[in-house]
Amino acid sequence: MDKRKMLPKRARMDSMRGPIANGPLQSRPLVALLDGRDCTVEMPILKDVATVAFCDAQSTSEIHEKVLNEAVGALMWHTIILTKEDLEKFKALRIIVRIGSGVDNIDVKAAGELGIAVCNVPGYGVEEVADTTMCLILNLYRRTYWLANMVREGKKFTGPEQVREAATGCARIRGDTLGIVGLGRIGSAVALRAKAFGFNVIFYDPYLPDGIEKSLGLTRVYTLQDLLFQSDCVSLHCSLNEHNHHLINEFTIKQMRPGAFLVNTARGGLVDDEGLAAALKQGRIRAAALDVHENEPFNVFQGPLKDAPNVLCTPHAAFYSDASAQELREMAASEIRRAIVGRIPDCLRNCVNKDYFHGGSALGGGALGGAPAAPPPAPHAPHAPIAPHTPHAPITPQPPISLPINTSDPANHQLKQESSDVH
Repeated sequence: MDKRKMLPKRARMDSMRGPIANGPLQSRPLVALLDGRDCTVEMPILKDVATVAFCDAQSTSEIHEKVLNEAVGALMWHTIILTKEDLEKFKALRIIVRIGSGVDNIDVKAAGELGIAVCNVPGYGVEEVADTTMCLILNLYRRTYWLANMVREGKKFTGPEQVREAATGCARIRGDTLGIVGLGRIGSAVALRAKAFGFNVIFYDPYLPDGIEKSLGLTRVYTLQDLLFQSDCVSLHCSLNEHNHHLINEFTIKQMRPGAFLVNTARGGLVDDEGLAAALKQGRIRAAALDVHENEPFNVFQGPLKDAPNVLCTPHAAFYSDASAQELREMAASEIRRAIVGRIPDCLRNCVNKDYFHGGSALGGGALGGAPAAPPPAPHAPHAPIAPHTPHAPITPQPPISLPINTSDPANHQLKQESSDVH
């Protein structure tokens, strides 16, 4: 009798997703950057504990089979989308780190049910986005952007009459009310900056406990309708989810003060472009500034806003500075490292889907790399050093590897043609 027939069937790897051992007898954990090819910042942080690959893919159909079968960690920007079906293609994946704060391009619930931790980087770029938000607000009030373009286009200002005509619509800031939707890190930073300019600041955030308004010296309202009705300028700083898609639409715009301003540096899907375009053309909204768009990269020659007046659009760049870009990638890579040398999800600082893990943290109870589990950082020591990796034998650092993209399917080629670089 064939003894092999008597052996129990092996469980599928994608149903177990157990600890992945490290050491000289097994391959090192594979970490893949899904939708990019630059690993120069991540390599110094990960090179002694993992092999790093880049895929430069726009969809999972372009990801190499080796990554789908072997990658235990993934880094991703917001170009690629991971649905439940996409996540099921990965056979060994244990952690995804979104290089940014928003996770609306990942099915976090499905990932948790599959035993995959999803993390983001919420602490980066707070100053940059808050500063950009204030820059856009000031441009709307003082019309700097439009006046500068008039000078560039050769308009002659020969006297006060021409200046008055060109600057029509410029408004005084002091005493106006700025309404902030979402008082998180960035919303709070904007509120403090706005107070220095003389704004009366109100906010709406149903998820915050009572009393936060007293600590910041702000006024709280408890419905979106109240905020829209009272605000001369509305600034959006909330995440995007299934409950607030097109939060600003034809109906809610009618609840805004006639001639109010709108600023969005959060997520493009919060604003219905058709409703906004109609309100701008009718003059119900005086002007709008948008750094984020529902369809990116934004094309000024297409869509409802192409003929809308008084709209200032920037290319989803509010987060960026040389310092914040470096900080963002270092924080993302450090979260991957914690997963490799520690235990999932207990050691992770910014896991957004712990509630969806079957059986709680026990499902992820194991280090990706097989090293001794690192204890979670102390509650008041957010900058605690990363636990050292202790393999059984020295590991020679390896450079990032490039995995070829499957281009046999014509559809994949089309995806590559239509994509472009966004953060």
